[in-house]
Amino acid sequence: MARKKIFNDPVYGFISVPYGIIFDLIEHPYFQRLRRIKQTSLSHYVYPGALHTRFHHALGAFHLMTQAIEVLNGKGAGITEEEAQAASIAILLHDIGHGPFSHTLENALIRVPHERLSEWFMEKLNEEFQGQLELAIRIFQDKYPKKFLHQLVSSQLDMDRMDYLTRDSFFTGVYEGVIGYDRIIKMLAVHDNELVVEEKGIYSIEKFLIARRLMYWQVYLHKTVLAAEHMLVQVLRRARELALLGIPVPCPENLQFFISHEVREDQFVQDRDHLLARFASLDDYDILSALKAWMSHPDRCLSYLSQGLIHRRLFKLELSSQPFGEDYVSTRAAKVLQWWQGPESELSYFFLKGMESNSAYNTAQEEIKILFKNGEARPMSLSTDYELHSKIVTKYYLAYPKITGG
Repeated sequence: MARKKIFNDPVYGFISVPYGIIFDLIEHPYFQRLRRIKQTSLSHYVYPGALHTRFHHALGAFHLMTQAIEVLNGKGAGITEEEAQAASIAILLHDIGHGPFSHTLENALIRVPHERLSEWFMEKLNEEFQGQLELAIRIFQDKYPKKFLHQLVSSQLDMDRMDYLTRDSFFTGVYEGVIGYDRIIKMLAVHDNELVVEEKGIYSIEKFLIARRLMYWQVYLHKTVLAAEHMLVQVLRRARELALLGIPVPCPENLQFFISHEVREDQFVQDRDHLLARFASLDDYDILSALKAWMSHPDRCLSYLSQGLIHRRLFKLELSSQPFGEDYVSTRAAKVLQWWQGPESELSYFFLKGMESNSAYNTAQEEIKILFKNGEARPMSLSTDYELHSKIVTKYYLAYPKITGG
């Protein structure tokens, strides 16, 4: 019997990882970097327990993948050992392209989505492991004939979502996000080469969708979390502006590189190995070290934002289901500018306006399909009279410093 490494996970208990390529990938520096990237960015400013990492999440998603494969094979899916390993690698590495503080800084440091970076990391690892990731990459890119394997990695009911809802609700203590992941997995099946859910699992799917909606508005898009994340984006934006003007902005070397250069996707394509090596050295600690250094920077703007993030003096954030009136926005902006007593060009760092949208289920994307006892598979939106949360909910926000008397 193949020997296995055991990880003690607080959510699922013991997770078994076979020695071999999967364990070797976990041991690789690219994957170990995920230990230093928080799964839910700055949510710990609201939920102190939310300090879990992308490393935790990747292992959890891998664990759920192994369970799903076992269930599907028990129902005659015919997943070979090679395919099972490749699908497990694909889900293990699906988030390896995330940068510091996950989604928050995705477009602040470089103009490349994390999914594309994950592909490049997988391609680089494939070279290091002499082509052993070829099948995993094909599954990840949805270029393998067995479509359901890709759907286990990326779909509206994949192992990624199932783990992050389970894990994030556990570490935040927001129990509205708890889902019956074990029952959902047991209800999975394959029909016409697609992943489906057996009819008796339909209420578990409805609970899954409700939990996802609640987690977004209660955790991921919580107004205090949004305020902190927007401040972090603005402080990096200010640091880059100063660096491009030739003003010294002390920070770790590889962070300095990305602040001083606007790196685009075409540059990654041309100089993949060099830029990947630099990006792979970045994690949350580089950003935190920079913020601590910038607290005493002579630039008032950079210093104020950095101190606010380190000491949790966060912007006030107003949320509204309707756009804010122009008069109200102008009045608020004028008060902030009067308080700041700096050039009007700096107002954009302290007075932020925008909107956030979310829907728990997107009928425009490939839908979750329900397999009925008569052998017919129908999209979720046509399978129940329950009101699915497919409506896009949009909330408008204003964010600015908490001004006394303002």
